[in-house]
Amino acid sequence: MDYNSNLEEVTGSFALMDSLVRNNVEHIFGYPGGAILPIYDELYKWESKGLITHILCRHEQAASHAADGYARSTGKVGVCFSTSGPGATNLVSGIATAQLDSVPLVLITGQVARPFIGTDAFQEVDIFGITLPIVKHSYVVRDPRNMSKIISEAFYIAQHGRPGPVLIDVPKDVGLEKFFYQPVYPSNIKILGCRPLVKPKDSQIIKILNLIYESSQPLLYVGGGSIISGAHEVIKEFAYLFQIPICTTLMGKGIIDENDNLSLGMLGMHGTAYANFAVSECDLLIALGARFDDRVTGKLDEFACNAKVIHIDIDAAEIGKNRVPQVAILGDIKHVLSHILDYVNNYSNLVFHDQQTRSWKDRISIWKSQYPLLVPKHVSNLSPQEVIFFLSRISSNAYFTTDVGQHQMWAAQFLNVLPRHWMSSSGLGTMGYGLPAAIGVQIAHPSKSVVCITGDSSFQMNLQELATISHYDLPVKIIIINNKWQGMVRQWQQAFYGERYSHSNMEQGTPDFVLLAKSFGILGLILDNRSDMDQVLNRFVSHDGPCLLDCKVQEEENCYPMVAPGKSNSQMIGISKLAKQKNLSLNNLKSV
Repeated sequence: MDYNSNLEEVTGSFALMDSLVRNNVEHIFGYPGGAILPIYDELYKWESKGLITHILCRHEQAASHAADGYARSTGKVGVCFSTSGPGATNLVSGIATAQLDSVPLVLITGQVARPFIGTDAFQEVDIFGITLPIVKHSYVVRDPRNMSKIISEAFYIAQHGRPGPVLIDVPKDVGLEKFFYQPVYPSNIKILGCRPLVKPKDSQIIKILNLIYESSQPLLYVGGGSIISGAHEVIKEFAYLFQIPICTTLMGKGIIDENDNLSLGMLGMHGTAYANFAVSECDLLIALGARFDDRVTGKLDEFACNAKVIHIDIDAAEIGKNRVPQVAILGDIKHVLSHILDYVNNYSNLVFHDQQTRSWKDRISIWKSQYPLLVPKHVSNLSPQEVIFFLSRISSNAYFTTDVGQHQMWAAQFLNVLPRHWMSSSGLGTMGYGLPAAIGVQIAHPSKSVVCITGDSSFQMNLQELATISHYDLPVKIIIINNKWQGMVRQWQQAFYGERYSHSNMEQGTPDFVLLAKSFGILGLILDNRSDMDQVLNRFVSHDGPCLLDCKVQEEENCYPMVAPGKSNSQMIGISKLAKQKNLSLNNLKSV
């Protein structure tokens, strides 16, 4: 359907809205203000025709996180509006979050009129300059005739190759200026700087197959690029063909059912003991869409130090950045692995036997039995681990968002999620992400279950978004793991700073979360007793509407295993505790 005739006289704001719709945008998250009012005035007309929907968040940072959750859970581009000055600067944390986690966003900011740029006008700020280090690309629209081309280019860039955020700054008078409009169609966009995806060379595939054939202790190290690629099925096929165990990063969760025999769960600072032992002992490490970041590697020169490395990634900047591989392929994970499997089926003379990795898998099985993830059972206090694990049992198909800290790591350890059902600020570690991200996920999937797992400290960073949930009657479920502390900060102060708990206790001034929820018209529940867990959690997840659950948990519970800074992954704090405890493991939780 065409929304206008070519060479019709329209405003820059019309061209912007028309271009968004032509790029299949259905939802925008944002907050209005003076400099962006011409765009919001045009938006009013497009919404009244049912062509697009705007979600009014209560803070611009939250709007960017909501767009982020929308994008992560769908694979589409998330779109966010904000005004100039403080509205634009409030987006910075959300832009950096998306950049570090490779999330496709298009962020449109209002700007003062062109004659006032550079005069320190009211609510003027150089958001283009401020965000240069944390965007994939950015624009200032100085001529409305360029609007349609810029919008379509922004969507192409945000999605092409390694995804990321693109900023478009629109001066107020550009939105008002009239001109004769000819739209630029998304299908006509070609950008010379964006490289096309190419098929891996047979010589590269042969090198990879030879390395696998020579390996007896191979390991797949799978990151967020594999989720972005939609590669979960082909990775499973690849792993099963060669009988290679799989560990994932925080961003890679969902790539495989973690109950699968080949799954080792997450590796790294708070990864499973058996994943960290495996990466320390493997002789071949196959990195798929992962970037060898410090939270995964620990002491870099001791990370998989006995292993040859195969690295497949879509971003050339990541190849060799932290670890020089023996074989590197630049490309989309799904496409590259599909070509490798096709080559094996059609051309390879190498024969792979299950026995090749059997002793390796047996060793890993022993580690799994010796060092399982445990759910501590305190005499009187509820543990956060058992709450999250029980929640995963009764919400197995839900979309989960998290904030940052101990609860995030426990969620990563104990939740078993589907692909694109896990939204968590991994690279930047942004507290306040979880609640607005859940809004974006719920908007994208209105009939699905969406659960935000947050901490009492993280929740207070964007709690105003309860108003957005109430406004749109979104059935988001919010579970607060309430230990009265900045939990991870307290754990580090205990472990590395002589138990000097400087400003990490949050008890004073914290609101009554149940009454807070009630003030927004949202059901609030409390869980503070193990005997009530079944009843309360089932009521929580089954409630027909938004619900907040305040879980009063053991205050000084620590998240283990833990790799201390500067230590190798095999030197974990807390594994002796895991090995010696005789309380609840994943296999006998039903005994609660």
